Order: sequence, then structure tokens, then C-alpha cells
Amino acid sequence: MKGVGRVPPGQILTHGFPVLHAGSVPIDLTVDRWSLDVHGAVAHPFRLSYRELTAMKQVEEQVDIHCVTSWSKLDTGWTGVPFSAVAEQAGPDPGARFVILECEQGFTTSLPLEALMERNVLLAHRYDGRPLAPEHGGPVRMLVPDRYFYKSAKWLRGLKFTSIDEPGYWEVRGYSNVADPWQETRYTVDDVKVIHRMRKSSLFQPISPSE
Repeated sequence: MKGVGRVPPGQILTHGFPVLHAGSVPIDLTVDRWSLDVHGAVAHPFRLSYRELTAMKQVEEQVDIHCVTSWSKLDTGWTGVPFSAVAEQAGPDPGARFVILECEQGFTTSLPLEALMERNVLLAHRYDGRPLAPEHGGPVRMLVPDRYFYKSAKWLRGLKFTSIDEPGYWEVRGYSNVADPWQETRYTVDDVKVIHRMRKSSLFQPISPSE
């Protein structure tokens, strides 16, 4: 059966590509207006334009993706620049341990530098052979397939290397800073069964006759 052994606990396969995000889609963020600031604890901070990004060596990755809202999609195809190539150009300081992913409209998330150096982590600008649509994070988003998809930040505008972590928009609202689909670390509560019981009790609480 397709997907056996590839779908983490608590996930359901989808053939669609659900659109989920906070705020509005920044439709004015075109390829001509897009740029990426690489800064912080690095030897060589720099800014990339979309043309410069797409002129770098491109790679294609076919990966499974997993959303914290419980859907998974298999064999998705992406094109972009490996994060490792951008990091190599910047030259992280010896003490740099985390990277803050800075996005349009002020949203952020973060990951350990070590996690972002994995081979399948991309600054992605094409999906399924086409330019990445705005509702899916275009012109450029992060692709971090080994974590829940809120770590694959949409509308990427900056990479800030730091020695100290800075949890972002979703993390300060209770979502896990680890975001490991296979360990089902969805929330800051360690025991996921507790979370499921809490959700079930709130969703299916009987309504009293007076209400």
C-alpha cells in the first residue's frame, strides 16, 4: 500500500495541497521585489535577489511533507538552492547554533543550524516544475521536510544566524519548537496523548439544555 512506513503517527494522506497560514497572502511580493538578507553571526553578510538565487546551482528534491494539522503529502517535487550553499557563502561564526527564518509580514520561525544543513533542505522557488505560487509561499520559501511544515517558512525574506534560539510566531503560541513528525512533537506539552484528550474533550463536550 502506498505510504506504508512513510506516514508519521496521527497523519492522514492527502492528494491535494491544503493552503494554511496566518495573515494574508502578500501578493505584492513579486520576483522583482523579492530579496533575501543573510545576516547575524556570519563572516560575510549579504543580500540575494531572486535573479541571483536562481543563478546559483539548482537542485531538485522529491520529498514527503507533513503538516502539524495532520495531513501528509507524498512525493512532492521541489526545485531550489540548498541551504548549505547559502550558509557556506555566509560563513557562520563558530558560535552560531541557530538560524531565524524571517518572513514577509514579520513572521518568524527557527531551527538549529545543524538541522538546516541536511541535504534535502532548500530555499525553494519551484514546486512540481512551476514557479512557487504565492499561496504556497512564493516567490521563495524554506523546505525542511524532516520537520512539521510550519518550519518550512513561507515568503522567506531573511536568514539570521544566532548563538541563542528565538522561537517564532507559532512556537510562542504553543507549537513545538522541535516539530518532529515521527515523534509527534506538535505542541509544547510533552505527552501528545494529553493534548489529544484535551482536544477531544473540548470538541465533543455535551451542550446543556439551557444553551
